[in-house]
Amino acid sequence: MSLDDRKLEVLRAIVEDYVETQEPVGSKSLVERHQLGVSPATVRNDMAVLEEEGYIRQPHTSAGRVPTDAGYRLFVDRLSKVKPLTPAERRAIERFLIGAVDLDDVVHRTVRLLAQLTRQVAVVQYPSLARSSVRHLELVPISTTRLMLVMIADTGRVEQRLVELPGPVPADDVTDLRRRVNEKLAGQRLSDTPPLVQGLVDECAPGSRATMACLASVLLETLVERSEERLALAGTANLTRGGVLDFQGTLRPVLEALEEEVILLKLIGDLEPSMTRVRIGDENKIDNLRSASVVSTGYGPGATIVGGLGVLGPTRMDYPGTIATVRAVARYVGDLLAQN
Repeated sequence: MSLDDRKLEVLRAIVEDYVETQEPVGSKSLVERHQLGVSPATVRNDMAVLEEEGYIRQPHTSAGRVPTDAGYRLFVDRLSKVKPLTPAERRAIERFLIGAVDLDDVVHRTVRLLAQLTRQVAVVQYPSLARSSVRHLELVPISTTRLMLVMIADTGRVEQRLVELPGPVPADDVTDLRRRVNEKLAGQRLSDTPPLVQGLVDECAPGSRATMACLASVLLETLVERSEERLALAGTANLTRGGVLDFQGTLRPVLEALEEEVILLKLIGDLEPSMTRVRIGDENKIDNLRSASVVSTGYGPGATIVGGLGVLGPTRMDYPGTIATVRAVARYVGDLLAQN
């Protein structure tokens, strides 16, 4: 059965009131608070239909109703208009992020900002090495038989490794090694580098091949074999703000899920540019998060996505405001990465 405009308006009013008050919503308060243009009896009839269709439910014997996951989904898909951020909110985001000094600072500022603005749990994935390119490789002599390899990715991510050499290497040879690895690898996607690194060894003069082979094995470890992704998390205390009843009785499963980085990566990863994903309640494939909602998007310079970010909270969340904030913060972080 498709719902007519009036019933959709009643559902919108129920969602908005419940999110704001945290109390089950009755027909009398709907008529008082919203210009529905109909009598309480008509609203009661509309609520009965919405309940029959599975969009609202009666939590206990109270007269009020609360939205179901299906009700929130219909609200997000058809009823909610994304709230534009105020100029003050935009300036606050810009000022807070613009002061960041390096990538770590960008990520930590972003995750704190998201948690503060949405009053939910925020998760930000560091730019993924798998999606990055080499900006520059630096070789710093520590001693005649030891080098520090520093890889700087185009996303600002920095990786450092110690290289133990098979014998003493003069400073001029280190300069030559630095030039050759940058000529070969700078600008290349990390995922495309293995054959290029092997090419560095193959093209080497026999006298310096052992040195290049040592460097190549550390290069491969730095560029390719780092499969783990890093995440930043903030705002866990926000989960208790509305009370555990928001999470159908207990917070423990949600808190346990937040401790698993693999789970968090699944929540905010694999997003297309400019796509915002909203998963509500049972739409989450992870059992421990069936009482939560997740709003996530990808971020990166221009149309390139290098990581994901998002927020997690109870299904009773301000979806229009949360979606707008997540999108805006992702856009600012992408602009920052594009400038660096």
